[in-house]
Amino acid sequence: MSGPSEAQVLDALRLVMEPDGGKDLVSAGMISGLVVKDGNVGFAIEVDPRRGPQLEPLRKSAERAVEALPEVLSVTAVLTAHKRGAAPGASGPAPAARQAQGMGGQATGGQGAQRALVPGVKTIVAIASGKGGVGKSTTATNLALALSTLKLKVGMLDADIYGPSQPRMMGISGRPSSPDGKTLKPMENFGVKCMSMGFLVAEDTPMIWRGPMVQSALSQMLRDVDWGELDVLIVDMPPGTGDAQLTMSQQVPLSGAVIVSTPQDIALLDARKGLNMFRKVDVPVFGIVENMSLYICPSCGHEAHIFGHGGARTEAEKLGVDFLGEVPLDIEIRETSDGGRPIVVSHPDSPHAQVYLAIAGKIRDKLFGPDAEKREGPRIVMD
Repeated sequence: MSGPSEAQVLDALRLVMEPDGGKDLVSAGMISGLVVKDGNVGFAIEVDPRRGPQLEPLRKSAERAVEALPEVLSVTAVLTAHKRGAAPGASGPAPAARQAQGMGGQATGGQGAQRALVPGVKTIVAIASGKGGVGKSTTATNLALALSTLKLKVGMLDADIYGPSQPRMMGISGRPSSPDGKTLKPMENFGVKCMSMGFLVAEDTPMIWRGPMVQSALSQMLRDVDWGELDVLIVDMPPGTGDAQLTMSQQVPLSGAVIVSTPQDIALLDARKGLNMFRKVDVPVFGIVENMSLYICPSCGHEAHIFGHGGARTEAEKLGVDFLGEVPLDIEIRETSDGGRPIVVSHPDSPHAQVYLAIAGKIRDKLFGPDAEKREGPRIVMD
Protein backbone atom coordinates (compact mmCIF):
# COMPACT_ATOMS: atom_id res chain seq x y z
CA MET A 1 0.00 0.00 0.00
CA SER A 2 1.56 3.27 -1.14
CA GLY A 3 -1.08 5.78 -0.09
CA PRO A 4 -2.01 9.04 -1.82
CA SER A 5 0.49 11.40 -3.43
CA GLU A 6 1.10 14.96 -2.30
CA ALA A 7 -0.67 16.18 -5.43
CA GLN A 8 -3.77 14.15 -4.57
CA VAL A 9 -3.79 15.54 -1.04
CA LEU A 10 -3.48 19.10 -2.32
CA ASP A 11 -6.29 18.49 -4.82
CA ALA A 12 -8.52 17.32 -1.97
CA LEU A 13 -7.66 20.40 0.08
CA ARG A 14 -8.59 22.61 -2.88
CA LEU A 15 -12.18 21.53 -2.23
CA VAL A 16 -12.11 23.17 1.22
CA MET A 17 -12.84 26.88 1.21
CA GLU A 18 -11.55 29.43 3.71
CA PRO A 19 -14.41 31.10 5.61
CA ASP A 20 -13.93 34.70 4.46
CA GLY A 21 -11.92 35.17 1.31
CA GLY A 22 -13.76 32.77 -0.97
CA LYS A 23 -10.53 30.95 -1.88
CA ASP A 24 -9.68 27.35 -1.26
CA LEU A 25 -7.04 26.54 1.39
CA VAL A 26 -4.32 25.81 -1.16
CA SER A 27 -4.89 28.90 -3.31
CA ALA A 28 -5.02 31.02 -0.16
CA GLY A 29 -1.56 29.76 0.82
CA MET A 30 -2.79 28.39 4.13
CA ILE A 31 -1.37 24.85 3.80
CA SER A 32 2.19 24.24 4.94
CA GLY A 33 4.39 21.43 6.23
CA LEU A 34 2.66 18.74 4.19
CA VAL A 35 4.02 15.27 4.97
CA VAL A 36 2.71 12.18 3.16
CA LYS A 37 4.14 8.77 4.07
CA ASP A 38 2.67 5.32 3.49
CA GLY A 39 -0.92 6.49 3.84
CA ASN A 40 -0.26 8.78 6.82
CA VAL A 41 -0.86 12.45 6.06
CA GLY A 42 0.02 15.48 8.15
CA PHE A 43 -0.16 19.19 7.41
CA ALA A 44 -0.62 22.58 9.04
CA ILE A 45 -3.26 25.22 8.32
CA GLU A 46 -1.93 28.71 8.96
CA VAL A 47 -4.54 30.99 10.51
CA ASP A 48 -4.76 34.28 12.35
CA PRO A 49 -4.07 33.36 16.00
CA ARG A 50 -6.97 35.55 17.13
CA ARG A 51 -9.36 33.21 15.30
CA GLY A 52 -7.79 29.89 16.20
CA PRO A 53 -10.65 28.47 18.31
CA GLN A 54 -13.31 29.62 15.82
CA LEU A 55 -11.57 27.82 12.95
CA GLU A 56 -11.63 24.36 14.50
CA PRO A 57 -14.48 23.34 12.09
CA LEU A 58 -12.20 24.34 9.20
CA ARG A 59 -9.49 22.01 10.48
CA LYS A 60 -11.98 19.14 10.75
CA SER A 61 -13.30 19.82 7.24
CA ALA A 62 -9.75 19.64 5.87
CA GLU A 63 -9.14 16.35 7.67
CA ARG A 64 -12.38 14.86 6.32
CA ALA A 65 -11.53 15.92 2.77
CA VAL A 66 -8.20 14.09 2.90
CA GLU A 67 -9.66 11.08 4.75
CA ALA A 68 -11.97 10.55 1.76
CA LEU A 69 -9.01 9.75 -0.48
CA PRO A 70 -8.28 6.08 -1.21
CA GLU A 71 -5.54 4.36 0.82
CA VAL A 72 -5.42 7.02 3.55
CA LEU A 73 -4.65 5.48 6.96
CA SER A 74 -4.54 8.61 9.11
CA VAL A 75 -4.80 12.37 8.79
CA THR A 76 -3.37 14.90 11.24
CA ALA A 77 -4.17 18.56 10.60
CA VAL A 78 -3.12 21.30 13.01
CA LEU A 79 -3.86 25.01 13.22
CA THR A 80 -0.74 27.13 13.46
CA ALA A 81 -0.63 30.75 14.50
CA HIS A 82 0.21 33.07 11.62
CA LYS A 83 -0.95 36.70 11.37
CA ARG A 84 -2.50 37.62 8.06
CA GLY A 85 -3.36 41.15 7.07
CA ALA A 86 -3.35 42.67 10.54
CA ALA A 87 -3.90 46.39 10.51
CA PRO A 88 -0.89 48.47 11.47
CA GLY A 89 -0.84 49.01 15.21
CA ALA A 90 -3.60 46.46 15.78
CA SER A 91 -3.30 44.74 19.11
CA GLY A 92 -3.97 41.03 19.52
CA PRO A 93 -4.12 38.72 22.48
CA ALA A 94 -1.28 38.42 24.94
CA PRO A 95 1.55 36.12 23.80
CA ALA A 96 0.49 33.21 26.00
CA ALA A 97 -3.08 33.51 24.77
CA ARG A 98 -1.88 33.64 21.16
CA GLN A 99 0.06 30.45 21.71
CA ALA A 100 -2.95 28.71 23.23
CA GLN A 101 -5.18 29.80 20.35
CA GLY A 102 -2.62 28.70 17.79
CA MET A 103 -2.84 25.24 19.35
CA GLY A 104 -6.60 25.15 19.08
CA GLY A 105 -6.95 25.89 22.81
CA GLN A 106 -9.04 28.54 24.48
CA ALA A 107 -8.21 31.65 26.44
CA THR A 108 -10.80 33.40 28.54
CA GLY A 109 -10.49 36.76 30.16
CA GLY A 110 -9.73 37.09 33.84
CA GLN A 111 -9.87 33.49 34.97
CA GLY A 112 -7.66 32.01 32.25
CA ALA A 113 -7.91 28.49 30.84
CA GLN A 114 -6.29 25.44 32.39
CA ARG A 115 -4.83 22.79 30.11
CA ALA A 116 -6.11 19.34 30.96
CA LEU A 117 -3.86 16.41 31.70
CA VAL A 118 -3.50 13.92 28.86
CA PRO A 119 -6.44 11.49 29.25
CA GLY A 120 -5.47 8.35 31.12
CA VAL A 121 -2.00 9.63 32.03
CA LYS A 122 -1.47 10.18 35.76
CA THR A 123 1.90 11.96 35.66
CA ILE A 124 4.28 13.40 33.05
CA VAL A 125 8.03 13.76 33.61
CA ALA A 126 10.37 15.65 31.27
CA ILE A 127 13.95 14.42 30.83
CA ALA A 128 15.87 17.49 29.69
CA SER A 129 19.33 18.95 29.17
CA GLY A 130 20.68 22.38 28.46
CA LYS A 131 22.81 21.14 25.55
CA GLY A 132 23.12 18.19 23.22
CA GLY A 133 25.59 15.35 23.45
CA VAL A 134 25.21 14.62 27.17
CA GLY A 135 23.34 11.32 26.76
CA LYS A 136 19.87 12.63 27.58
CA SER A 137 17.99 10.26 25.26
CA THR A 138 19.95 7.25 26.51
CA THR A 139 19.12 8.30 30.06
CA ALA A 140 15.44 8.87 29.23
CA THR A 141 15.12 5.45 27.59
CA ASN A 142 16.74 3.54 30.42
CA LEU A 143 14.77 5.45 33.06
CA ALA A 144 11.49 4.68 31.26
CA LEU A 145 12.38 0.99 31.16
CA ALA A 146 13.53 1.08 34.78
CA LEU A 147 10.21 2.60 35.88
CA SER A 148 8.43 -0.17 33.97
CA THR A 149 10.60 -2.71 35.81
CA LEU A 150 9.33 -1.11 39.02
CA LYS A 151 5.81 -2.22 38.01
CA LEU A 152 4.59 1.14 36.72
CA LYS A 153 2.66 1.54 33.46
CA VAL A 154 4.99 3.69 31.37
CA GLY A 155 4.87 5.58 28.08
CA MET A 156 7.63 7.42 26.21
CA LEU A 157 7.10 10.54 24.10
CA ASP A 158 10.00 11.52 21.85
CA ALA A 159 9.62 15.30 21.80
CA ASP A 160 12.71 15.90 19.66
CA ILE A 161 10.95 16.64 16.38
CA TYR A 162 14.16 17.48 14.52
CA GLY A 163 16.26 14.57 15.76
CA PRO A 164 14.04 11.72 17.00
CA SER A 165 16.05 8.83 18.45
CA GLN A 166 13.57 6.70 20.37
CA PRO A 167 12.60 4.36 17.50
CA ARG A 168 16.21 3.19 17.27
CA MET A 169 16.86 3.10 21.02
CA MET A 170 13.61 1.30 21.81
CA GLY A 171 14.18 -1.18 18.98
CA ILE A 172 10.89 -0.30 17.29
CA SER A 173 10.29 -0.17 13.53
CA GLY A 174 7.17 0.33 11.45
CA ARG A 175 4.49 2.94 11.79
CA PRO A 176 1.63 3.48 14.24
CA SER A 177 -1.86 2.41 13.22
CA SER A 178 -5.03 4.48 13.39
CA PRO A 179 -8.13 2.29 13.62
CA ASP A 180 -10.50 5.27 13.50
CA GLY A 181 -8.41 7.47 11.21
CA LYS A 182 -8.19 10.13 13.93
CA THR A 183 -6.27 8.71 16.87
CA LEU A 184 -2.90 6.98 16.61
CA LYS A 185 -2.06 3.84 18.55
CA PRO A 186 1.40 4.17 20.10
CA MET A 187 4.10 1.67 19.26
CA GLU A 188 5.30 -0.61 22.05
CA ASN A 189 8.34 -2.62 23.10
CA PHE A 190 9.59 -3.98 26.44
CA GLY A 191 6.19 -3.11 27.90
CA VAL A 192 6.62 0.64 27.25
CA LYS A 193 4.38 2.56 24.84
CA CYS A 194 6.20 4.97 22.56
CA MET A 195 5.38 7.76 20.12
CA SER A 196 7.90 9.61 17.97
CA MET A 197 8.01 11.63 14.80
CA GLY A 198 10.58 9.03 13.75
CA PHE A 199 7.72 6.57 13.18
CA LEU A 200 6.07 8.88 10.66
CA VAL A 201 9.04 10.00 8.55
CA ALA A 202 12.15 8.25 7.26
CA GLU A 203 15.17 8.35 9.57
CA ASP A 204 17.19 10.49 7.15
CA THR A 205 14.38 12.91 6.31
CA PRO A 206 15.01 16.44 7.65
CA MET A 207 12.10 18.13 9.41
CA ILE A 208 12.20 21.67 8.02
CA TRP A 209 9.48 23.06 10.24
CA ARG A 210 9.05 26.41 11.92
CA GLY A 211 8.44 26.83 15.64
CA PRO A 212 4.60 26.95 15.57
CA MET A 213 4.47 23.73 13.56
CA VAL A 214 6.75 21.98 16.05
CA GLN A 215 4.52 23.17 18.89
CA SER A 216 1.41 21.89 17.14
CA ALA A 217 3.00 18.53 16.34
CA LEU A 218 3.95 18.05 19.99
CA SER A 219 0.46 18.98 21.11
CA GLN A 220 -1.08 16.45 18.76
CA MET A 221 1.34 13.67 19.70
CA LEU A 222 0.02 14.11 23.22
CA ARG A 223 -3.65 14.74 22.53
CA ASP A 224 -4.31 12.52 19.50
CA VAL A 225 -2.51 9.39 20.69
CA ASP A 226 -4.38 6.64 22.52
CA TRP A 227 -1.97 6.29 25.44
CA GLY A 228 -4.40 4.23 27.47
CA GLU A 229 -3.87 4.13 31.23
CA LEU A 230 -0.34 5.20 32.23
CA ASP A 231 1.20 5.84 35.61
CA VAL A 232 3.92 7.98 34.06
CA LEU A 233 4.70 9.39 30.63
CA ILE A 234 8.41 10.08 30.15
CA VAL A 235 9.11 12.91 27.70
CA ASP A 236 12.50 12.85 25.98
CA MET A 237 12.93 16.58 25.43
CA PRO A 238 15.12 18.10 22.74
CA PRO A 239 18.23 19.86 24.07
CA GLY A 240 18.08 23.53 24.91
CA THR A 241 15.39 25.94 26.11
CA GLY A 242 13.39 26.70 22.98
CA ASP A 243 9.88 26.24 21.56
CA ALA A 244 9.51 22.54 22.35
CA GLN A 245 10.44 22.98 26.01
CA LEU A 246 8.12 25.95 26.44
CA THR A 247 5.29 24.11 24.69
CA MET A 248 5.60 21.11 26.98
CA SER A 249 5.91 23.16 30.15
CA GLN A 250 3.13 25.64 29.32
CA GLN A 251 0.62 23.42 27.53
CA VAL A 252 0.93 20.29 29.69
CA PRO A 253 0.89 19.98 33.51
CA LEU A 254 4.31 18.40 33.91
CA SER A 255 4.69 16.62 37.23
CA GLY A 256 8.40 17.37 37.19
CA ALA A 257 11.63 17.54 35.22
CA VAL A 258 14.95 15.70 35.45
CA ILE A 259 18.06 17.49 34.20
CA VAL A 260 20.85 15.43 32.60
CA SER A 261 24.40 16.82 32.46
CA THR A 262 27.98 15.73 32.18
CA PRO A 263 30.43 16.89 34.87
CA GLN A 264 32.34 19.54 32.91
CA ASP A 265 31.73 23.23 33.51
CA ILE A 266 30.30 24.12 30.08
CA ALA A 267 27.67 21.37 30.30
CA LEU A 268 26.76 22.39 33.85
CA LEU A 269 26.33 25.99 32.72
CA ASP A 270 23.77 24.91 30.12
CA ALA A 271 22.14 22.52 32.58
CA ARG A 272 21.64 25.46 34.94
CA LYS A 273 19.83 27.33 32.17
CA GLY A 274 17.51 24.40 31.59
CA LEU A 275 16.80 24.08 35.29
CA ASN A 276 16.03 27.78 35.63
CA MET A 277 13.69 27.63 32.64
CA PHE A 278 11.55 24.97 34.33
CA ARG A 279 11.54 26.96 37.54
CA LYS A 280 10.31 30.08 35.72
CA VAL A 281 7.34 28.18 34.25
CA ASP A 282 6.57 26.59 37.65
CA VAL A 283 7.63 23.03 36.85
CA PRO A 284 9.23 21.19 39.80
CA VAL A 285 12.78 20.01 39.13
CA PHE A 286 13.21 16.54 40.62
CA GLY A 287 16.98 16.70 40.41
CA ILE A 288 20.13 16.32 38.32
CA VAL A 289 21.69 13.18 36.85
CA GLU A 290 25.42 13.22 36.15
CA ASN A 291 25.98 11.19 32.98
CA MET A 292 29.38 10.01 31.72
CA SER A 293 30.52 10.53 35.29
CA LEU A 294 33.66 8.41 35.10
CA TYR A 295 35.29 5.79 32.91
CA ILE A 296 36.51 2.48 34.33
CA CYS A 297 39.00 0.63 32.16
CA PRO A 298 37.62 -2.88 31.49
CA SER A 299 41.15 -4.34 31.41
CA CYS A 300 42.81 -2.89 34.51
CA GLY A 301 39.96 -1.29 36.44
CA HIS A 302 41.61 2.14 36.44
CA GLU A 303 39.21 5.07 36.90
CA ALA A 304 39.52 8.03 34.52
CA HIS A 305 37.48 11.22 34.95
CA ILE A 306 37.37 12.16 31.27
CA PHE A 307 34.80 14.94 31.73
CA GLY A 308 35.66 15.65 35.35
CA HIS A 309 33.72 14.17 38.24
CA GLY A 310 31.27 15.35 40.85
CA GLY A 311 30.39 18.61 39.11
CA ALA A 312 26.69 17.83 38.86
CA ARG A 313 26.49 16.87 42.53
CA THR A 314 28.11 20.18 43.50
CA GLU A 315 25.82 22.08 41.14
CA ALA A 316 22.75 20.37 42.61
CA GLU A 317 23.80 21.48 46.08
CA LYS A 318 24.29 25.07 44.88
CA LEU A 319 20.88 25.14 43.20
CA GLY A 320 19.05 23.44 46.03
CA VAL A 321 17.85 20.39 44.09
CA ASP A 322 18.42 16.68 44.62
CA PHE A 323 21.36 14.85 43.09
CA LEU A 324 19.72 11.74 41.65
CA GLY A 325 22.78 9.71 40.73
CA GLU A 326 25.79 9.30 38.47
CA VAL A 327 26.02 7.08 35.40
CA PRO A 328 29.46 6.01 34.17
CA LEU A 329 30.82 6.38 30.64
CA ASP A 330 30.71 2.79 29.39
CA ILE A 331 30.68 1.32 25.90
CA GLU A 332 28.09 -1.26 26.93
CA ILE A 333 25.55 1.44 27.71
CA ARG A 334 26.14 3.00 24.31
CA GLU A 335 26.10 -0.25 22.34
CA THR A 336 22.94 -1.61 23.95
CA SER A 337 21.08 1.68 23.39
CA ASP A 338 22.19 1.99 19.76
CA GLY A 339 21.24 -1.66 19.22
CA GLY A 340 17.69 -1.19 20.44
CA ARG A 341 18.12 -3.25 23.62
CA PRO A 342 18.98 -0.77 26.39
CA ILE A 343 21.04 -2.05 29.27
CA VAL A 344 18.15 -2.04 31.75
CA VAL A 345 16.44 -4.81 29.76
CA SER A 346 19.44 -6.51 28.11
CA HIS A 347 21.60 -6.73 31.27
CA PRO A 348 19.19 -6.01 34.15
CA ASP A 349 21.54 -7.34 36.84
CA SER A 350 24.55 -5.29 35.72
CA PRO A 351 25.85 -2.46 37.93
CA HIS A 352 24.94 0.08 35.25
CA ALA A 353 21.33 -1.11 35.08
CA GLN A 354 21.15 -0.93 38.86
CA VAL A 355 22.19 2.74 38.70
CA TYR A 356 19.24 3.52 36.41
CA LEU A 357 16.91 1.51 38.65
CA ALA A 358 18.05 3.47 41.71
CA ILE A 359 17.41 6.80 39.94
CA ALA A 360 14.02 5.53 38.72
CA GLY A 361 13.15 4.60 42.30
CA LYS A 362 13.79 8.17 43.41
CA ILE A 363 11.59 9.51 40.60
CA ARG A 364 8.83 7.05 41.52
CA ASP A 365 8.97 8.22 45.14
CA LYS A 366 8.69 11.86 44.07
CA LEU A 367 5.64 11.01 41.95
CA PHE A 368 3.81 8.60 44.21
CA GLY A 369 5.56 8.66 47.59
CA PRO A 370 4.03 10.11 50.77
CA ASP A 371 5.47 13.55 50.04
CA ALA A 372 4.23 13.70 46.46
CA GLU A 373 2.08 16.72 45.74
CA LYS A 374 -0.68 17.10 43.24
CA ARG A 375 0.15 19.79 40.73
CA GLU A 376 -2.29 21.70 38.58
CA GLY A 377 -1.34 22.82 35.11
CA PRO A 378 -0.18 26.37 34.46
CA ARG A 379 -2.88 28.89 33.72
CA ILE A 380 -3.02 30.96 30.53
CA VAL A 381 -4.31 34.40 31.37
CA MET A 382 -5.19 37.32 29.09
CA ASP A 383 -3.36 40.53 29.98
